[in-house]
Amino acid sequence: MILELKVPTIGESINEVTLSKWLVKDGDIVSIDQSLCEFESDKATLEFPAEKAGKIKLLVKEETELKIGDVIATLDTDVVPEPKVETITTEKENKTEAPEKQDSKVVEPVKEEVKISTEEHAPVISPLASNIAKENKVDIQKLSGTGSSGKITKEDVLNYIKRGVDGKEIVKNLRKNLRTQHEEKVSKLRKTIAKRLVGVKNETAMLTTFNEVDMSAIMAIRDKHKVNFEKKFGVGLGFMSFFVKACCNALMEFPSVNAYFNEDTIIFNDYCDISIAVSTPKGLVVPVVRNAESLSMAEVELTIKSLAVKGRDGTLSLEEMQGGTFTITNGGVFGSLMSTPIINAPQSAILGMHKIQERPIALNGQVVIRPMMYLALSYDHRIIDGKESVSFLVRVKEQLEKPENLLFGFDNIELLLAL
Repeated sequence: MILELKVPTIGESINEVTLSKWLVKDGDIVSIDQSLCEFESDKATLEFPAEKAGKIKLLVKEETELKIGDVIATLDTDVVPEPKVETITTEKENKTEAPEKQDSKVVEPVKEEVKISTEEHAPVISPLASNIAKENKVDIQKLSGTGSSGKITKEDVLNYIKRGVDGKEIVKNLRKNLRTQHEEKVSKLRKTIAKRLVGVKNETAMLTTFNEVDMSAIMAIRDKHKVNFEKKFGVGLGFMSFFVKACCNALMEFPSVNAYFNEDTIIFNDYCDISIAVSTPKGLVVPVVRNAESLSMAEVELTIKSLAVKGRDGTLSLEEMQGGTFTITNGGVFGSLMSTPIINAPQSAILGMHKIQERPIALNGQVVIRPMMYLALSYDHRIIDGKESVSFLVRVKEQLEKPENLLFGFDNIELLLAL
C-alpha cells in the first residue's frame, strides 16, 4: 500500500513551513516513529515521525517552502524493515567424554552457527549537535556517537572540535586574507523575529529605565546553600530564580507592568507567566514559566532548565512558547554590561539582566568593592507611567539586595508589625 506523507497541522496561526532537513534518504526503509524530517515554522523547529514502517520515496527537496497538507513523500508499507542476521561461530566441546580416535586423527571440536537477529540503526545526530557541527565546519561522517543507539550528541561534536584544534593551522588560515562571501537563506524564525522587533519599535512608545543592584547577599546565599539545594532537588541554584520571584512580587504590586493593550482596552493579568529569553543556534526563543508566582525556587529552576534544554535542542512545543505576561532576558551570560532590551509584544515590559562586575561603590561613607549588576527595564509608555516603571525596578532591586523579602515581597518585620 502506498501512503502519502503530508505536512501536518502544526498550530492555529501557522499556514506555511519550510522542510529544512531530511533525516532519511530516498529509498530508505524506515520504522514506526522514526524521525523523517525537520519542519521549520516561524515559531519553532519540529521533527516529523513516521506513522508506519515502509520504504520511503522523497518528493520534495530541502529548504522547500510548503503549505499545510502538501505531500512531501510516499511510503510503501508493503516493504518492512528486515532484521539483519549475524553469524557468530562458537566452539562446542564435550568435556565429559574423551575424544574418539579414528584413523589416528583427533576429532575436531564441533562448530555451531548461532543466528542472532539484530536490527541495524544508522547513527543520528541531535539538532543542536548538527547546528554546532555546521557552524564549525565539522564533517559529521568523522564523528562517533555516544548517545542512545549511537546518536551523536552536542558533547561528541564539542569533544571532536577540542581535539582537532591546531594552532598552526589557525595562524595559517588567518594569514590567507580571504575575501570570500557566501549566502544563507533567511529562516522563517529569523524573519519572524525581525518583523516582531521592528513592529515593537514602530508601534510602541518604548523607553528604558536603569538601576544597579548589589548582588552580595544573593551570592552569599548561593555559596552557602547551593550544594544542599542541588543534592535535594537535582538542579543548581541559579540567579534566575531570584529574579523571577522578585519580578513576580513586583508585578503584583504594579499590575500595569503585567498588562497589555487589546485594541480599546487594557488587559490586566492577575497571574505571572514569565517568559525567559533563550538563545539557540537558530535564533532567540522565549519559552514561558507558567504561574511563576506560585512556584517554589526549586520548581522555577527545574522549569527553566527543562525549557532551556528543549530550546537549544529545538524541541520546544508551540504551547511552551505562547503567552507570557512579562519577559526576563540575561545578556550577562554573554558578557553584556548594559543594554536596552526590546519589549516582547504584546507584553508591556521586559527586564534585562547583565554581567556581574566588581565595582567600587560608596557604602556608609566608605568606598567598598561589591559585585554589582546593571538592570534595565524597557517598557511601553502608553500603558506604564514613568513613576510606575521606576518604582517597579526599585522594588526588584530592594528584594534582590535583601533576599529575605522575597518570600512576601516586602520587609518581614513590617508584616510582623502589620505595617
